[in-house]
Amino acid sequence: MTVVVRMGEARADARDTAWSLAARVLDELDELTGALVADIVEQNSGYRVVDVVPDDDLWRSCHDNLRRVLQLIGRGAETAEDLYDAAKATGRRRAEQQLPLDDVLRSFRIGGRLVWQALTEKARATGYVNNEAMLDLATRVWEVVDATSAQVALAYHVAERSFVRADEQRRASLWEGLLQGRAADAGFAYEAGRALRLPISGPYVVVAAAGPGDAAFAEPLGSALEDLGSTSAWQSRADVLVGLVSLPGRAVADAVEAIGSVLTVPAGVSLVVDGLAAVHTAYRQAVLAMRTVPPGRADVVCLAERLPEALLLSSPELTESLQQNWLGCLLDLRSVERGPLLETLATWVRTGGSATRSAQALHCHRNTVLNRIHRIEELTGRSLTGGDLALELALVVRALPYLPPPRVP
Repeated sequence: MTVVVRMGEARADARDTAWSLAARVLDELDELTGALVADIVEQNSGYRVVDVVPDDDLWRSCHDNLRRVLQLIGRGAETAEDLYDAAKATGRRRAEQQLPLDDVLRSFRIGGRLVWQALTEKARATGYVNNEAMLDLATRVWEVVDATSAQVALAYHVAERSFVRADEQRRASLWEGLLQGRAADAGFAYEAGRALRLPISGPYVVVAAAGPGDAAFAEPLGSALEDLGSTSAWQSRADVLVGLVSLPGRAVADAVEAIGSVLTVPAGVSLVVDGLAAVHTAYRQAVLAMRTVPPGRADVVCLAERLPEALLLSSPELTESLQQNWLGCLLDLRSVERGPLLETLATWVRTGGSATRSAQALHCHRNTVLNRIHRIEELTGRSLTGGDLALELALVVRALPYLPPPRVP
C-alpha cells in the first residue's frame, strides 16, 4: 500500500510540476512567440523559399499553438479535444497556402524544443529540479507535440483533399464550358485559359481519343507535344479523352505524329481553329474524325483527310440510302461471298476501273477481278465498266468500313 501511495504522490508531484512550470511560461507567451518565429525563419527554409505565409499569420499561429501546447502539458491526461483547435486551424490554413506539410511539421518540432527549453529554464530558476518529475515532464512535452502534430497533419490532409476536389470540379466545369461554346465570352475564355495554362488566342486543334478517357495518356501526350513547342491540356471524360493543343506554327502533321506515338486507341484531330472561342466547334470535328477510324483500327486521323467519310457519318440515314441504292442485294449475301466482292469493288474504284491494277492489288488473276465485277453488276443492276465511275460510287466505297456486319455463313 505504501508503494502505491508513493507512486500516486509521484504522479501528483509530476502533474503539479508540469502545470506550475507551464503556467509560468505562459506568462511570457508573447516573448516565447517572438523567439519561435525567429527560430522558424532561421531554421526552416521552406517558409523563406515558398514565402506563402504572411508574417502576421505566422506570429498568430505560433502564439496560438504555443498557448495550446502549454495548456495541454499542464492539464495532464484530462485533455479536452477543443485544445487542438489551433493545430487544426494551422493545418487547414497551411494546406490552403500550399506550404509543404514537412515544413509545417518541422516548425512544430522546433516549437517543441523551444517549449522544453523554456520549461527547463523555469525549473532551474524556481528550484523545481526533481529528476523524476522532469523526466515525466519531458515525456509529457513530446507526447503533446506528437499529438498536436498528428492533428495538424490530419487537418492538412482533409483540407488538401477538399481543395483537390474543388479544383477538379472547377477544371471540369471550365472544360464543359469550353466544349459547349462558353469561351465566346471573353471573361470565361480568360478564366479557362489561366486555369488550364493555355493561350486564349492563336491556332488550336482539338483531339478526341476513344474511351473511356484514359488519364494515363495525358502526361506522355503533354510531354510529346511540349517537345514540339506546343502546349496542351487534357481532360478525361466518360467516353473520350479530350485534348486542346495549341499550335504556334500550325504544324498539324508534327502534332499528329507525336500524338500517334503515344496513343494506342482510335483518335481524331479537328481542323485548325482560332482560339478558345472556337474549341466547341473543333471538339465536334474531332469526335467526328475519330468515328471515321474503321473498327479494329487504332489510327490517329485528321478531319481534313477524312472529309468524305465525315460527311457520310454526319448523315447516317442518307448514307444508308446511298448504300442500298448502289449495293442492293449484295448486302444480303453471306460473309463468305460478300467480303471478296466488296473488297474487289473498293479496289476497282481506287484503280479507276482497271482490271490489271486491281488484280495486282488483290493478288489474283485479271479474269477473277472481271468475274467478280460482273457478279456485282448482276446483283446491283449497276454498270461498273465502259465509262467514268460515278461520284456516288466513290462515296459508297468510302462508307464500306462502316457497313453493318454481314450475316454469319
